Amino acid sequence: MGNGLAFSVLDLVGMRAGEPAGGAISRSVKLAQHVERLGYRRYWLAEHHSIPGLACSATPVLIGHVAAATTTIRVGSGGVMLPNHAPLVVAEQFGTLEALYPGRIDLGLGRAPGGDAHTMRALRRDLRQTGDDFPALLEELQTYLGPEMPGQAVKSIPGQGSNVPITLLGSSGFSAQLAGMRGLPFAFAAHFAPEYLYAAAQLYREHFRPSEVLRKPYLMIAVQVIAAETDAAARRLFTTPQQRFLRLIRNQPVELLPPVDSMELLWNDLERAAVENRLGAAIVGSDATVRAGLEKLVGDTSADEVIVVTDTYEHADRIESYRRVAGVATTIEVKPPVAVEA
Repeated sequence: MGNGLAFSVLDLVGMRAGEPAGGAISRSVKLAQHVERLGYRRYWLAEHHSIPGLACSATPVLIGHVAAATTTIRVGSGGVMLPNHAPLVVAEQFGTLEALYPGRIDLGLGRAPGGDAHTMRALRRDLRQTGDDFPALLEELQTYLGPEMPGQAVKSIPGQGSNVPITLLGSSGFSAQLAGMRGLPFAFAAHFAPEYLYAAAQLYREHFRPSEVLRKPYLMIAVQVIAAETDAAARRLFTTPQQRFLRLIRNQPVELLPPVDSMELLWNDLERAAVENRLGAAIVGSDATVRAGLEKLVGDTSADEVIVVTDTYEHADRIESYRRVAGVATTIEVKPPVAVEA
């Protein structure tokens, strides 16, 4: 898709109000099949817990389900929140997925809890954890996925020697620096934390050291995109994710809600500012508007891959948006990435 610029999908498996999880999961499978035909590179599923409206808590299960329903697209996590899990269990899960779907599984890793304090407690996490142990957890996980080491007492079976590709995810500078120092791909969550995008991208490149995995940086950026026939039509569809983030900051369920003609009666000034800050990197509009937005994003960051996040109420609108983005992608020119010497 396009002159070397890859486009992918991040899916939170959004549910409608009163809808069983199976309905949302079925739509996700259909979307994965659709974007596979359009040439998207990968289909990633997020990990969130105890959030009414999102059916993406059992991420490895969803990955296997989507991979079974597709044939060529890479399927993975965007991401697994590593501090929530024993590294051995993650290695076994993704080693098994790799055994079932060779060469198609990605392991994106984050360090956030993916839920509130009560959820952290239910996940058996120590509430004093700050994420500072993430590098050690990552190293342990890489040991289980890499070649068996002499004297290694605990092995991941399946998983050992599978070398499932790892990408670090982040919304600040911590994971950007760590990904650079470890020579791993880095994916930035501009779909909800756009204010740190450029600083994190710079940190990643500045700290990058070549590894057996990568000889030069590989930067992925997740961004909200809605494409429609006109700017006005796209902006109306965009009120669905705006309502989701409004309900999120109000600590309310975040089910998909129908679009509205105007948000003005739904939020106050402070809420509007908060939502607009979260969605500040969103690219919304006609094909021409989306093309200009993506070209600016790629030009400003030298991104190697764009991970498209599109949530609309009607599945047909979501399908159409991804179709339009696929067409736009063929026109995006890619600048050579800037390599940082070791």
